[in-house]
Amino acid sequence: MATQLKHLKVLPKEAHTATIIFLHGLGDSGHGWLPVAKMLWASFPNVKWILPHAPQIPITLNGGMTMPGWFDLSSLDNLTDSKYDDERGILSSIDAVDKLIQNEVDAGIPENKIILGGFSQGGVISILTALSSRRKLGGVVGLSTWVGLNHKVEEIKSSHCNEIPIFWGHGTADPVVNYAYGQQSIELLTKKLGFPLLPPGTTFKRPGLRFESYQGLPHSSSPQEIDDLKGWLVEALK
Repeated sequence: MATQLKHLKVLPKEAHTATIIFLHGLGDSGHGWLPVAKMLWASFPNVKWILPHAPQIPITLNGGMTMPGWFDLSSLDNLTDSKYDDERGILSSIDAVDKLIQNEVDAGIPENKIILGGFSQGGVISILTALSSRRKLGGVVGLSTWVGLNHKVEEIKSSHCNEIPIFWGHGTADPVVNYAYGQQSIELLTKKLGFPLLPPGTTFKRPGLRFESYQGLPHSSSPQEIDDLKGWLVEALK
């Protein structure tokens, strides 16, 4: 049974009508994405931000040393080969994130006004939560990430998952989560799961998968990506 995730909160400046839950990457904490939440705060006066902290777990890639992680990772060379996935860890994190979503629903926020997002490992959990959940979320965001458990994604997906809009951003020079893994994941979402890929220049569509590539961007975000995300969020939360 998943425990309640510790998290940071950024409260809305006006009445609370929507929530964005954003998960950090491996070795980081909710504090890593606090500047982005604060930057976007003024544009979304009714949004509460929840920035969870991943539990401390041993990471094989890190010589078994303990660090904040959503699941164990053994290598960066086979991210889209799910036989290497820490399935138990992934499913445990999905459960823990669902509890955060349930708290918001219990507080009166409709599921379609809850956006789930994440960077890198956090994106894996966000995307899989949205794909497998019975909930009809307002949207999901994956930055510099990949689709985990892809050998069983068709088996665990909900019947309505491809109706959930997705924003996916990925740097072409990412040395950690190779850009090719992002492309493979987009192909999986469109060809196997039926997500409609938005034509370039389209800000948002429901349903619709927006895939933005950032030339020369390494394993991080950029002002352009955050600006694109902001435009997408404005539409997703309408």
